[in-house]
Amino acid sequence: MNRVDCFDPTGARHGIPTYPWRCAPDGYATRRQLRARGLRPGGQQVAAQTLRPRRRSRPPLVAYLYRVDLALPVRPMTSRKWGALALAMLARHTCPQCRTTHDYCIPTSLGVCVECAHPVTSTAA
Repeated sequence: MNRVDCFDPTGARHGIPTYPWRCAPDGYATRRQLRARGLRPGGQQVAAQTLRPRRRSRPPLVAYLYRVDLALPVRPMTSRKWGALALAMLARHTCPQCRTTHDYCIPTSLGVCVECAHPVTSTAA
């Protein structure tokens, strides 16, 4: 797929309007771009996409675009949401085996804190 194949503003080939990478018209934005503006998609469907061709017959990179005029403001964090987030982070910092709260997140690969996963055994000399 080359750059010319990525241009389909009517959506006849790809089903939705498609533009080459970084060539989308004004009025469209990705989720990250909306978030940077303090907006969210607000339940709207994907309005368009941008494609970036890659080499060696790999599938192209896709970025979905949403209409900026239909985007809604980001919902503000309430005190209950902040409290729930604090409890979730406390759970991620607490070892389920020794019940100690650490200053780091418990690695999911270990499931327990580093001290419980790799105990130091003292040997009497």
